[in-house]
Amino acid sequence: MRAKRVITIHVRDDREKEEFMKELQRLRLPAFIYVHGKLDSLKINVQGTKDEIKEAISKIREIQNRVRAKLYPDRRGLYHYSVDDLLREAGTSVSTPILLKALQLLGERAELRDGELITSMPWEEAVEFVSQLGEALSEIALQTTRQIREVVVPVSVAFGISPKEVIETLVELGLAEWKEDKFKYELVKNKEQALEELLKALKGDADED
Repeated sequence: MRAKRVITIHVRDDREKEEFMKELQRLRLPAFIYVHGKLDSLKINVQGTKDEIKEAISKIREIQNRVRAKLYPDRRGLYHYSVDDLLREAGTSVSTPILLKALQLLGERAELRDGELITSMPWEEAVEFVSQLGEALSEIALQTTRQIREVVVPVSVAFGISPKEVIETLVELGLAEWKEDKFKYELVKNKEQALEELLKALKGDADED
């Protein structure tokens, strides 16, 4: 038996409305949905069987919570993003160790919990930042191992240095080398040690300037 239910979603501004509609369009629902936008709300007409309507409304509420978590900070001033949402919006793929380390190097708070990134960086900035990480990664992906990328890419974007320059600095410091048999650069020391020594050297250069 077909049924119909209308729910109203209240939004604070156009930004929330746009993000909500974007998420809603990505959703594949068994129920038929018609949305009528007003100034500070969206009226959503849901049609289908009772079960279809129940499932659709539950997913619509999930979207609303997710959109609010990424657009508005919690009591600690932190935003909550699905990592998958962030990568999709930025149109790139970056590993979570690279993402977390890059945010920390910028002085942002960042932690990962069950596929959710909790950070002090606002959504639009985070999307742009991840896009830059993706560009830096694509520049060196073919000639580097995973370990060295996890040092080079965060440092490159956080400090505004080209990834190739970061690799050159690592080689000069004796922290990385070119492996002829693999056609790749790789770290000579472990990742944490290499990063620590690289940051020390970069800070020394900055102090001299």
